[in-house]
Formats: sequence, structure tokens, C-alpha cells
Amino acid sequence: MFENIGGLVESFENGRLTRRQLIGQLGALMAAAAGVREASAATETPKPTFQTLGLNHLAIRVTDVARSRDWYVKHLGLTVVRDGRANCFMRCGDDFLALFRSGEASMDHYCYTIEDYEPDRVVKRLTAAGLKPERHENRVYFPDPDGLTVQLSAENDWKDWQ
Repeated sequence: MFENIGGLVESFENGRLTRRQLIGQLGALMAAAAGVREASAATETPKPTFQTLGLNHLAIRVTDVARSRDWYVKHLGLTVVRDGRANCFMRCGDDFLALFRSGEASMDHYCYTIEDYEPDRVVKRLTAAGLKPERHENRVYFPDPDGLTVQLSAENDWKDWQ
């Protein structure tokens, strides 16, 4: 753009452009530049409602909790953190897998870790973004576009699991 302006000024100084033509050309350049700025601003990626730090856990429904627990221990090396008749929580690195007893196998929900998780604030931001969050104690869930349940959470604090 500066090269164009320099060329216009040089043409004016050498008598190839009148003052009126110079002003008109400079105005056209400025209008074009403003249009480019507006177009690029319109195509910028909007700031996300939250920035995830990673997948926190996956919760699945299984028909036999003990059988699934044993399978995940044997084949994937997960370790049992909490075990019960109707559910089992298994550690997988910094994340975990939750098994819930159900009549048929399916996904229950998946959860992302976010910074500075505070349930009231999360509900307000999700609602402001046009989503429909549901709060259950300190947990916040909401549907994705296909109706799958998403949860947001703080990082897992394993000392609280002992």
C-alpha cells in the first residue's frame, strides 16, 4: 500500500496527476484498505466459550461392570480407583474411564478439563453462548449438536480419590 501511495505522490509531483486526482486515488486506496480490514475481521475465528486443556474422562454404560472392569485392566492396563456394583472408576494416566451399569452398552458422557472451573461461572457462560447447561451438584453437563452429553470439569485431583 505504501508503494502505491509513493507512486501516486511521485506522479503528482511530476505533474502526471492533478491535486484532485491525487486526493481521489488516495481516498480509493484508503477505502480499499478499510474494506480488507473489515473482511478479515469478519472471517477471524471467534474466541471460544472455553479453552479445553484436554479430555478429562469418558463415561460409558456397560451391561456387566465387573466384566468390563476386568477387560480394561487386562487389555489396556487401566487401574481401579473406585469400584462398586453399579459403577467403577478406572485411572488412565491423568484421566479416567467411568463404567456405569446399564441395560445396554452406550456412551453416557465425555468430559473436558478447563482452567479455573467454577460451576456457577460455567453455567452462566454456557447459557450466554446459547447452550442449555444442567448442573448436578458441582458437575455441569450440556448437549452437543447431536445430543451427546458433554461435561466440563477441573483437572483431576487424584489425592481426593483415595
